[in-house]
Amino acid sequence: MPYIPHTQRDVDEMLEVIGVSNIEELFDEIPSELRVKNLDLIPEAVTEMAIFRLMSERAALDEGLACFIGAGAYEHHIPAPVWDIATRGEFYSAYTPYQAEASQGTLQLLYEFQTMMANLTGMDVSNASLYDGASAVAESVLMAIRSNRKVKIKRILMPTTVNPAYRETVRAIVTNQGIVIDELSFDPSVGAIDVDGLPTDIGEFAALIIPQPNFFGQLEDVDHLTDWAHKQNAMVVGVVNPTSLALLKSPREWGEQGADIVCGDGQPLGIPLSSGGPYFGFLCAKQPLVRQMPGRIVGKTVDLDGKPGFSLTLQAREQHIRRSKATSNICTNQGLMVTAATIHMSLLGFEGLERVAASSHANTRALLAEIDGVDGVESAFSTPYFHEVVVKFSQPLADVLDAMTERGILAGYDLGQVYPQLENHLLVCATETKTNADLADYVANLKAVLREL
Repeated sequence: MPYIPHTQRDVDEMLEVIGVSNIEELFDEIPSELRVKNLDLIPEAVTEMAIFRLMSERAALDEGLACFIGAGAYEHHIPAPVWDIATRGEFYSAYTPYQAEASQGTLQLLYEFQTMMANLTGMDVSNASLYDGASAVAESVLMAIRSNRKVKIKRILMPTTVNPAYRETVRAIVTNQGIVIDELSFDPSVGAIDVDGLPTDIGEFAALIIPQPNFFGQLEDVDHLTDWAHKQNAMVVGVVNPTSLALLKSPREWGEQGADIVCGDGQPLGIPLSSGGPYFGFLCAKQPLVRQMPGRIVGKTVDLDGKPGFSLTLQAREQHIRRSKATSNICTNQGLMVTAATIHMSLLGFEGLERVAASSHANTRALLAEIDGVDGVESAFSTPYFHEVVVKFSQPLADVLDAMTERGILAGYDLGQVYPQLENHLLVCATETKTNADLADYVANLKAVLREL
């Protein structure tokens, strides 16, 4: 039976008080052309037992497969205490963590998270999370438009080396707000933006988005790009993998002035792949921009007795201020994911995070060295990378991926799906979770598949 608390009599009484005769009349102000005529795409209802079995079967599809995909979601080792602590009742079932009455424990954890993310990115301030990496980029675009007083035009430059899912999300969120998104193409020979080929007559733009590493795993020339944007009075939004920051210089050190806003997805910090989520987004910035930051910011203070405590300092969202004045209209805050990420970073420390990043890079280098020698496969780019690389196949890639999956290996991400110019190009990732035996097994199975096809 449906979990609907109101009987028909209850509904009739409420409609009578409101002054309408039926539900349809209640929503008559909505134009008919905007209303859904039917719900044909929604499947028929099933029992609790049936849905549990269905979800268990789908979850089992991910079990037992060696994952080398990457492409924005990364398999890292998560120490057992992370989720043992995060799922304790104090965190797991605590009251909504973005309300002013949140517990001191929750607020302190969020404060520690902000401190860690500010240290990791080199920025002055951090918010207390966003929905995911894609929405964090969109929020950064809106923040840059609000903050840039030197440029009045609502125009952003976004390279095509930014994660395609992020680019799609940004367009969906900002286009109807009159913001123009112009793309910068990449050099197909290096898998990154050709800084020597940057247009000289680009016109005014409010901000440049710089991915580091980019979607292909390659390292962009962030110093040149940052200085180029700042010379044109534009802000710089860095989109980063937080794990890579344990090895790469912080966005605050990009170019002469550093990035202005830094964002990304926190999934690599203790969040399992989970078939695609939930994850969380982070956003950091320079101090002068703090009042334009979306989401929540926790501050440390003292009470009337002089005892230290924590409170929500800035939370100018749509439920606290008029919609047009809010810095964010996206409600969701991934508090539980942030809790896990904070515990994860506390356990690893900077040294541990650096070892994870270095091991991931080393494993990817080792895997590429073996793949590059396989007949019919070659490295696509020769520029520096973090822990993802692109390899080119001389035969249809779809058949190779299907055959590898049958052998229990998710071999990588087919870039031809979103980049037509990169047909039969595979994005491969190897993190610290892969052993030498895993890498050897990948190469052996790849050779066998290519011989059979």
